[in-house]
Amino acid sequence: MVIVYNDAKRIATAVQSVLDQSLRSHEVIVVDDHSTDETPAVMEKIVAKHPDLVRFIRLPKNSGHCGAPRNAGVAQARGRFIMFLDSDDTLDRHACRNMVAEAERTEADLVIGRCVRVDVATGRETSWMPWLVHQKVVYSSIHEQPDLLYDVLSTNKLYRKDFLKRENLVFLEDRLYEDNLFSASAYLAAKKIAVIPQRIYNWMIETKAANLSITRRAADLRNITDRIAVTKQIDELLHAHDADELRLQKDIRFIENDLRVHLARLSQLPEENQQALVETARPYVQTLQEEAFRRAKPLPAMAAYLVRQGDHRGVAAVHDYLVNRGIKARLTTDLVIDGGRVYWTDRHLDDALGRDVLDVTEMGFQDRPISKLRLGSEIREVRLSGEKVVLTGVFTNPLGRIGAEGKPKARLIFENRRNKQRSFATGVKLAVGEHRVTWTASFDSAALLRPVGLVDPVWSVKLALHTGGEVANLALFADPEVMDQLKLPTRPRLSRLTADVFEAYQADGLNIAFRLAAEGSAAKAGASVITAVRDTHLGDRAWGLVAELQRTTRQKKNQRATKLSWYENVFTKMPIKKGSVVFESHMGKQYSDSPRAIYEEMKRAGIKFDPIWVHADPNPTGFPKDVKLVHRQSYAYLRALGTAEFWIDNQGFPHDLRKRAGTTYIQTWHGSAFKRMGFDQAAVKQQTEKQQERLQTAIDRFDYFLVRSEHDVRTLAKGLRIGAELLRVGYPRNDALVNNDNQAELAQLRKQLGLTDGRKVVLYAPTFRPEEVNRKSGLELPFDLGDFVHRFGEEVVLLIRPHYLVSFALPPAYEHSVRNVQHVHDVTPLMQIADALITDYSSLMFDYSLLDRPMIFHVPDYDDYVNTSRGAYFDLATTAPGPITQTSDELLAAVADLDGNLTAYAAKRREFVAEYGEFDTGQAAKAVVDHFFRTGNRRG
Repeated sequence: MVIVYNDAKRIATAVQSVLDQSLRSHEVIVVDDHSTDETPAVMEKIVAKHPDLVRFIRLPKNSGHCGAPRNAGVAQARGRFIMFLDSDDTLDRHACRNMVAEAERTEADLVIGRCVRVDVATGRETSWMPWLVHQKVVYSSIHEQPDLLYDVLSTNKLYRKDFLKRENLVFLEDRLYEDNLFSASAYLAAKKIAVIPQRIYNWMIETKAANLSITRRAADLRNITDRIAVTKQIDELLHAHDADELRLQKDIRFIENDLRVHLARLSQLPEENQQALVETARPYVQTLQEEAFRRAKPLPAMAAYLVRQGDHRGVAAVHDYLVNRGIKARLTTDLVIDGGRVYWTDRHLDDALGRDVLDVTEMGFQDRPISKLRLGSEIREVRLSGEKVVLTGVFTNPLGRIGAEGKPKARLIFENRRNKQRSFATGVKLAVGEHRVTWTASFDSAALLRPVGLVDPVWSVKLALHTGGEVANLALFADPEVMDQLKLPTRPRLSRLTADVFEAYQADGLNIAFRLAAEGSAAKAGASVITAVRDTHLGDRAWGLVAELQRTTRQKKNQRATKLSWYENVFTKMPIKKGSVVFESHMGKQYSDSPRAIYEEMKRAGIKFDPIWVHADPNPTGFPKDVKLVHRQSYAYLRALGTAEFWIDNQGFPHDLRKRAGTTYIQTWHGSAFKRMGFDQAAVKQQTEKQQERLQTAIDRFDYFLVRSEHDVRTLAKGLRIGAELLRVGYPRNDALVNNDNQAELAQLRKQLGLTDGRKVVLYAPTFRPEEVNRKSGLELPFDLGDFVHRFGEEVVLLIRPHYLVSFALPPAYEHSVRNVQHVHDVTPLMQIADALITDYSSLMFDYSLLDRPMIFHVPDYDDYVNTSRGAYFDLATTAPGPITQTSDELLAAVADLDGNLTAYAAKRREFVAEYGEFDTGQAAKAVVDHFFRTGNRRG
């Protein structure tokens, strides 16, 4: 059944998606909520064409909600099963077949399938709550899977009609969010609920739609009032079904989803509206269980807690940061340190729940790079005097770090949205305060802003902050009054007949962008001529075609298939650039490891080559200044790979990129194998044949593969099924360990980390666990850091280096004796300055052993990791060149005896190096460069 209201342009597509179903035995009921546009006319044509399949019902008056048309459609339905569809969405072609088949197989009252959100503008797709539908399963009660309460959609589900009738399940007709109560009622009443992972429903998202759907106008006061009223009814329903234990799950959902939707753009509203929204929600939020705040995701939980406290400014600050990732978000709160922990604000810390919820230590604001803190800036004042402009803005100084981390500088940069190579920039003056940084830009606007005109109408703007060796690009924001004043004089190269001002507008992410506009008489006259041309039939068609072409181009440009087509059909057909070498370390995350060592050896040797380094961060730091940088997966990246003479990396370029015959791929890899690798892993053995073929095809691109021992040949090369030529030269990254190189870099690193007081340095560097990769808190230390610091803090500095896939945040309470070194690109110099290593199953054990220093293997999860999770090539307990510890007490005792370790394990360290590092002689980088790049000895 399809419901529609004033959607003449899209209703035919929705209906056609039902008519095209692979299950042929079905009917289509379209219920029109008394549309005033051409919807009835469109439907009359469809019914005339499909009289036996499509029925059209028009309500006598508009209900204003979705409940009445759905109830009307259910009353008229003749089939055994019912599904709901909105007029702006579509069904997958096999949706009905898959849902009915599962309902008949399981006799379920209710079947749930996968809903996919589709961004109409970009084509980007994201699954709706994928964890709920990742596998086929049948539940006999909602109590078996309370998380289903998160999915309140009625449209990705199939219902037995007799189930709806038996349980008297109908939609509310006088409120919004009727889905929420209907879904909760269905979950509680169903005797059997089936879930399938197949795609069922396409939820089409049009963020720029002039008339947003009712439920997407989330800031309306009426919306939040209805949402709370419906949620109260769900609470009553849970109580009536003796399901009060599900209330906690529902409360968490309300915090994470329902409340969050209504407050998402709170700071964009006038203050009185902000207060009204918060005060409307506050009474109900105060009824939520305290445990729900503690178990909900941190940012939504903070926002809900601040609603509970009636702190509307605090709520707005959370949602400024939460609204979305990237340029849309900005940090506007005043972070504080209290008792060695970091808090979102100093307000409400006298409340136990407030201290729990507002603790953001694990988010890492205290030691995360400034470039990753989302420091959006607000423009507070605009002063115009003729063509002279003075802009004043402000942004947060998180924990006073700006200024403490180096002399900050900044530039205001305008970039053309279609061609970012075209930009205009001016310096700004900074005034750094304890909590805020104020900036002022003074410039001759018409002299600075010189677009072409017509062809470059849209410009982005950012504040590029340079501090502590980093570059942070800050998006700019402003309230409506300031936005109205942001009309900056410009002098286009095609004359002021095309435009004469840069006019600010609010981009999709709420940040400021600029477009060319006409203010003066000459510019308006020129604009009127252009408008007149556009108003002609041919002009209108031409402009429409151009707009559609641009939209389609933007959409296709972001699609992987399009990029692969460019790579395969264009870039790999271009001439190979002799001397071009693409370097990539850990998928672009670092300037490190053996690719770095080979690059630096080529520089030392005076090799003439064209180096290209890959970065994954939009604001890369730590890379050489004299190389070309390309962003991973960008068109520049694909072109570089398609035309390179050499690929050098330590992990693997994207699997779907074919290496052309004229390119030589040198795979340095990133460590010898303790854990089972490649096709020796149980998880890979369980993959489908197609998945295994894809992995093998990617590996078969290697032309040369570096190994550091015959152990690598027997394990790593065999497990990966390497067919490339094995180079028994060792790892270039380990040359520095053998030769004790890079003393100047080491001295600088010690100074940077504050390691100048003579204390011993111990490096803790574990491998990753899969559950840590996507966990917000990242690395959770398997020992008590407080005990470590209490016992050794005056004698030892602990460096904590998580795996590059895992994050870590260090509580400020421990900063005297502990350093978070996750942002030091290369682990090799960290090993060089460390007097001892604590690790687990990481391949660093093989590298660090070359230094002949104490090692400790802390493996509290040894039995699970080795015997159940990953498997191993040798017995660590009998082979490790250092003590094995499994408890915090054992670890602390081993650290206390580092001098004894040095002596007791000397022989085992020698044996370990002989077995696992026999080719690491300190000449690996030179061997690679001699083999491939020396004049007269180039090989491919």
